[in-house]
Amino acid sequence: MTGNPGPPPIALVTYSTKPRGGVAHTLALGEALHALGRQVMIVGLGDPEKGFFRPVAAPTHVVSAPTVGGGLEEKVAANIDALEIALADIAPTHPILHTQDCISARAAARVRDAGTTCRVVRTVHHVDDFDSESLMDCQARAILEPDRILVVTTTWQHILREDYGVHAAVVPNGVDPLRYRQAPPDLVARLRARVGASDRPMLLAVGGIEPRKGSDTLVAALSRLVGRRTPPPVLAVLGGHSFQDHRAYRERVLASLGPLGLTLGRDVVELGTVPEEEMAAWYAAADVLAFPSVKEGFGLAALEAMAAGVPVVTSDLPVFREWLVPGRDALLVPVGDADALADALSRALDDHALRDRLRTAGLALVDGYTWTASAKRHLELYAEVPVPTP
Repeated sequence: MTGNPGPPPIALVTYSTKPRGGVAHTLALGEALHALGRQVMIVGLGDPEKGFFRPVAAPTHVVSAPTVGGGLEEKVAANIDALEIALADIAPTHPILHTQDCISARAAARVRDAGTTCRVVRTVHHVDDFDSESLMDCQARAILEPDRILVVTTTWQHILREDYGVHAAVVPNGVDPLRYRQAPPDLVARLRARVGASDRPMLLAVGGIEPRKGSDTLVAALSRLVGRRTPPPVLAVLGGHSFQDHRAYRERVLASLGPLGLTLGRDVVELGTVPEEEMAAWYAAADVLAFPSVKEGFGLAALEAMAAGVPVVTSDLPVFREWLVPGRDALLVPVGDADALADALSRALDDHALRDRLRTAGLALVDGYTWTASAKRHLELYAEVPVPTP
């Protein structure tokens, strides 16, 4: 007579090891599951010698990312192949494959369909806009093939039901509030000095210069602020690693700076990927988070900024109205409206009573979004897709 073997181990699978929202989500969720005592392995594509972009308090496995020529289609295909090979070895010991993107979802589904006893769970953070028919088909399959679909907001739950006929369960993102409330003041001062903001207001943008982040609208709004404020604000832009190639968009945005009366390096400072141990201090260094996205799955950067006590100005997207009360938790402006964005940023910089209200409300709000609560909800949903006996 054998005892109860316990719940099946979980592999959380992501397409990268770099500091992008979906990867950060995967690491935090894996750590929370591990802390709850569940056997978990976090799998990513990258450089095995470098590992993930930050230390991880859970077991990890990095699969070598293939080097491939050609465009995005070829890169996607090669990455799916590489993950499929790796997951074929991992699935027998971690039969719940929780994937976080279309690349890992397609690879996991292939492993399952080849006869491995496993189940595929997929979190759809958002749906990308591709010009390629093959990539659109790949993305659709990665939504239709998994055994269970999760999303981080009801907005995306409705979109997947309407566009794909898929019922998804909602599990919001989380944050570690203590992590963002412990920034050394001397480091905060050095970071402000690094971007020339020792005696200037500092706006922070997270996610790099790319279409989804509304970077063109942001620099247009900054131009209005620089033209009417003394001293003028400086915009610090963090991040920028993306699987897709946004170089043409970035070049257009940077080319617009001169005509807008802005100077790269003085008014707009690109910092790229910064050390993870600096992130809390970058938030603390900011006077306002400027987050005018045109599309988000949840908007994790806004949650992190509020955990650091930083006022947030973001786009009036349905996903934000799910968890933010406009005017109480953050200032929301119409998508693509540079004048409205400039006005909201000015209010967030100048109105000290408003800043205090936004800070107080934000700090209270983030306490309701913990990774432990998210992990517990995930465990309930994993139980709904039991792994069959071989």
